[in-house]
Amino acid sequence: MRRDLLKTATYGLMHVSVAFTIAYLLTGSWTLATGLALIEPGVQTVAFFLHERAWKRVGDGPAATA
Repeated sequence: MRRDLLKTATYGLMHVSVAFTIAYLLTGSWTLATGLALIEPGVQTVAFFLHERAWKRVGDGPAATA
């Protein structure tokens, strides 16, 4: 469990770092890059949740016949 939490934390840190770097390279603004780097992961989390919900509605599809 502790390893999972550490992996999750480091992945989150990496996500924010990548978002910040790309935003800064595109805008040249530290302020805008910081804002985008903090907002984007939150938006991505909500998008992932909605994506998962949509896939649950679709289900597994028809059962395979052998």
